[in-house]
Amino acid sequence: MQTAKKGDKVKVHYHGKLTDGTTFDSSEGREPLEFEVGSGQVIPGFDEGVTGLAIGEKRTVNIPADQAYGQASEDQVVEFPKEQFPADMISQLQVGMPLQMSNDQGQTFQVVIKEIKENTVLLDANHPLAGKDLTFDIELVDIAPGKSSIIMP
Repeated sequence: MQTAKKGDKVKVHYHGKLTDGTTFDSSEGREPLEFEVGSGQVIPGFDEGVTGLAIGEKRTVNIPADQAYGQASEDQVVEFPKEQFPADMISQLQVGMPLQMSNDQGQTFQVVIKEIKENTVLLDANHPLAGKDLTFDIELVDIAPGKSSIIMP
């Protein structure tokens, strides 16, 4: 029986939960997630959870924060002057509000307002799941062997 290994392109259905049971993501009602095992396209713990599964097989994997999105880092929290926000936006700022920011190279990334001070706003650029242990229910739907799996006659 063929099982998923590094280099294979796989399709999986998944249900991601926090340790308190709260769902943060699921493929339910969507196409299965497709990725190459071991390529870094998914978090390391998810890659490991798929490895060794056969088509139709299901597995629940518990992924510690270090094998998921890492620990939250205070280096990712920055103080941003209110005067640099558009004037009409300042009165609408709220703790927990997500914002899109861009850096000097034009790359965009999401931040969340952590705190609003008199003249500044604390913005948190950590991944929303940083510092959290995750649980995934995974079902392997399909395997397409990688190039290294092809045997030439």
